Amino acid sequence: MLGCPQDCVIDESVLRGDAVKHFLLGMLVAVTATGAMAQSTGTIQKRLAAEAVKLKAWTQDPLFITAVIAQNKQHLTPAEIDIRDKAWVAGKAEPLVKQMTTGPCADHLRQLAAASPIYSESFVMDDQGALVCANQRSSDYMQGDEAKWIRSFNGGKGAVFIDRPRLDESAKERLAQISLPIMSGDHAIGAITIGVRIDKLGGL
Repeated sequence: MLGCPQDCVIDESVLRGDAVKHFLLGMLVAVTATGAMAQSTGTIQKRLAAEAVKLKAWTQDPLFITAVIAQNKQHLTPAEIDIRDKAWVAGKAEPLVKQMTTGPCADHLRQLAAASPIYSESFVMDDQGALVCANQRSSDYMQGDEAKWIRSFNGGKGAVFIDRPRLDESAKERLAQISLPIMSGDHAIGAITIGVRIDKLGGL
């Protein structure tokens, strides 16, 4: 039976003559559209989950692990990270941007991301959420206050986190970000986030 949305009020006039047909047809269209949207969302989530399984190999790459360990050994203080982040956001940290987007770590990440048209902005983070390297300039340097790092680092336990699709302000496109921990044994030492272009996902 077709139902009425929550708090919906039906005027008596719609229940007379042909108005009933039009009303029911409208309700059918609404219900069908809602069902199709739910099915589409479910399909996207399944494809993203399958992609996350493939991307786990990136977290085991020796080059990324070595880069994360090296940065963790710097023991950057929260104050130092904050200064870097503010300068980065203000567009006054070009040497740091160059450091994060060039070199072996960034070049390798860029190579991996370029292997498939579905991958977009990607970056590696340390044990505080600060950037280790990136395939392109991100909107900020510090990711430690964002769900992508918090949920994937998971207090050092590590977990896979797939964020909902949204318009990414850095990449200027609709992305879903898949974030995974970079592990050393059973302990997370950092994390990696890979942007996935929703419109490029196959099987939708």
